[in-house]
Amino acid sequence: MAEAIVPVVTPPPAPAPEKKPSGGSIDRDVVMAKVEEDKKLALVKAWEESEKSKAENKACKKLSDVEAWEKSKKATLEAELRHMEEKLEKKKAEYAEKMKNKVAEVHKLAEEKRAMIEAHKGEELLKAEECAAKFRVTGHVPKKFLGCF
Repeated sequence: MAEAIVPVVTPPPAPAPEKKPSGGSIDRDVVMAKVEEDKKLALVKAWEESEKSKAENKACKKLSDVEAWEKSKKATLEAELRHMEEKLEKKKAEYAEKMKNKVAEVHKLAEEKRAMIEAHKGEELLKAEECAAKFRVTGHVPKKFLGCF
């Protein structure tokens, strides 16, 4: 039997790590400077976040204070409005009572005037009856009879 020949492919050699010039302390100083810079940037970022958080909290507290002040003022004004409405209702009731009393007074005066008119009418009728009786007895005709002729 014939064996199949399988070609073997070898991967290309891995690139050799670049060799830095062994400056030793120069490389270490660069790395340390980079670490220091990263550390500074992290501190600045943390400070910034802290300041933003403080500003947010301060604003939130002030907004809360304004809301509490607004509620307090509204409650005071609503209480004052209710008090004024109560006073107005009381005055309205007093005026209504005064007007009812005046109406009753007017009605009383009207009744008195009616009674006076009725009394006067009764007197006039009685006077007319007496005069008529007198004219009948004497036989005279009243002078003012049929005044339009």
